[in-house]
Parts: sequence; structure tokens; C-alpha cells
Amino acid sequence: MLDLKDFEEASQIVSQVANDTKLVYSDFFSNACGNKVYLKPENMQVTGAYKVRGAYYKISTLSDEERDRGLITASAGNHAQGVAKAAKKFGVRATIVMPTTTPLIKVNRTKSYGAQVLLFGDVFDDANARALELAEEHGYTFIPPFDDLAVATGQGTIAMEIFKELPLVEYILVPVGGGGLATGVSTLAKLLNPKIRIIAVEPVGAACLKASFEAGKPVMLPSANTIADGTAVKKPGISIFPYLQKNIDEIITVEDDELIVAFLDMVENHKMIVENSGLLTVAALNHLKVKGKNVVSVLSGGNMDVITMSSVVQQGLIFRDRIFTVSVLLPDKPGELAKVAQTIAGVQGNVIKLDHNQFITTNRSVAVELTITLEAFGTEHKNQIIDTLEEAGYRPKITRTVL
Repeated sequence: MLDLKDFEEASQIVSQVANDTKLVYSDFFSNACGNKVYLKPENMQVTGAYKVRGAYYKISTLSDEERDRGLITASAGNHAQGVAKAAKKFGVRATIVMPTTTPLIKVNRTKSYGAQVLLFGDVFDDANARALELAEEHGYTFIPPFDDLAVATGQGTIAMEIFKELPLVEYILVPVGGGGLATGVSTLAKLLNPKIRIIAVEPVGAACLKASFEAGKPVMLPSANTIADGTAVKKPGISIFPYLQKNIDEIITVEDDELIVAFLDMVENHKMIVENSGLLTVAALNHLKVKGKNVVSVLSGGNMDVITMSSVVQQGLIFRDRIFTVSVLLPDKPGELAKVAQTIAGVQGNVIKLDHNQFITTNRSVAVELTITLEAFGTEHKNQIIDTLEEAGYRPKITRTVL
């Protein structure tokens, strides 16, 4: 059984490699959900995620012989970097098996620490199975990404830091993939304050802990489909499951669309890049049924590649009605396009893109289609632009935005 002494020892060791990421109070998210919200920004960690804590502590507990055999693990990206950095610090070899869907930034950063990277499978579970096969074949020492009490203890040092800064914390929201972070944080938090509420947050498309709680045992999902790649896990850890059952008070599941909006909110209000898995606890704030509580959302990481980032920003703007597309019909006559542009400019709409289709009807003099992609200030402004076009006789129709 994990006890307070285990976590105190881990905190001392982890402090040799990890940053003490200070809590950030959020006026924006506090006002949005009616609680006092603090962010634990592990996206600012030395490897861009909390995983270095568990990896380093686990490797510190190995014998010299176990380390010298070489290390191997499987990871969707953040644990990979933690193991790679820890291995480099101990001067030992590391092989990392990652899903083929892993963002490029995580692959490259893992390689930058000197680890050998092998891409295998579509999701974490596929990569994990391959890593275990290689460990058996070559005698490598396997470093579990989450299903290990030493790893979970290292991750739990986050809770130690939270309590030092905010002793009166009442709720901690933790993202869940395999459950290592949730195990460590919830176990230590309950040791320090049995009355605290720990909420685990999962993506709807990979809610393996929710399914396992309902079944009363760890179960394997048929698939894991979510943009939160770091938590795309089909089955929670077996050895840590009893700790999760004992210490997790509630599970909240979040849709991918909510993560996209949360990313935009985080960038605009806190100027921080947080990956989709780390945003689970931010999106979950809107699901809380309490008000006026001291709440900490653990932002588990910030390793997001630029292409994904660009896509998320665009989708976020569309969801917030900051960008939208309308189709209007107008006669194919000189000056008609200018009239439409003037109508839009009159209500401060900003045209991003135009598509002029002369072949929407056989009689161009009657009507051609003009598809307009616009930038607005939000839903109210969008509706104002549409109403103005309607009043001008253009009969606008909302269409799918493609940027």
C-alpha cells in the first residue's frame, strides 16, 4: 500500500529533474464556472508534460543491472520524453515504441534526448504490446507508462505541490488515460485530506475508466477514438485499479468539440499552449455541479505540433461563430458583388474568402451563387450580419466552412 512516506521520498527524488510548476489562478475560468479555479501547468514542465516525474522516480528505484540492460517503454508521447530524459540522465539506453498517430513534435523531442523511437500500431495499446514483445526478446527493462505503483507515486508528487500552495483545495480535476496520474494524485490527496473530492476526466471516445468502474474491473474498450491522443487508452492499469476505485469520487467525460473550444479559451486568456489531453480538466469545469469551491485543474501537458494546433484554432473559431460561411444568390450583373461587400462592410463583417459560382443555374442572368467566408465577433455579430443580408434581399444560407 502506498503511504505518505513513499510520496515524500518520491518528491525529493523527482525535484532533481522536474520543475515545481506553480499554480495559476484563472479569473476567466473562475467566472465561467462559478468556482475559484487554479491551473496546475504541467505543460510548462521540463519535458512539456508531467510524465517525467513518474519515469524518473521509477528508473531511480531500479538496480544498476536492470538499468544497464537498457530500458524500453510504450507511449503516446509524453511518457516517452520522460523516460528518454531520465535514461539520458542515468546514462543508459532507451527504446520507445510509439503509435504511428503520435504528433511529430513528441516523436522528435523523444529522439532529441537520445532514445531510439519505433512507430507501431494505431493506438497506445498496440504500441504497448509491441514494447512488451521487444522487452522479452532482448532482455530490456520495461518501464510501464502508468500501470506501476512507483510510476504512479512519482506522478503523485503533483498533489504534494498543490497542497503546499493551496492547503484549502477542495476539488482536484485529473485527466485519465491509463490512470497512473489519477492514481498518484488521488491517493496522496486523500492521505493529506480525506474529505477532498477527486474528479477523473476522460474523453468520451476513450472512456476506459468509466467503463471499468461500471464493470467493477478493468475492461478493454473496442476502440479509442479521440483528438486527446495522450489519453487514447483502451484499458486502465490493472495493478493501480484498486487505488482508483478507492480514491476517485467522480468521473466526467468530455466531447472532443469541448476540447477545441477550451484550447481557444486557454490561448486567448492565459497565452498557454495546452494539448488536448491536458485540456480535459478545463473542459470539465463546465460540468461541475458545485459553486464557490477551490478547484485545481491539472494541465497534464503542452506537447502539440503546429499543424494540429492550427487545425484546432480554426475549428475553435468556427465553433465560437468567429468564422462562418454563407451562400447568397445574386444576378450576374456588374456591380452586384460590390453591393454585397458594401452590405457586409456596413455591419463590420470581414470577408476572408469568396467563391463565385456562375453555373448554379442555367440562366446566369437570373442568379449566380456567391459563397462568402466571414470573420465575426461572435454569435450575436454573426446573426446581425445574416439578418442584414436577409433584409437586403440576398436570402443567405449557412454552409459548411472550409478554410
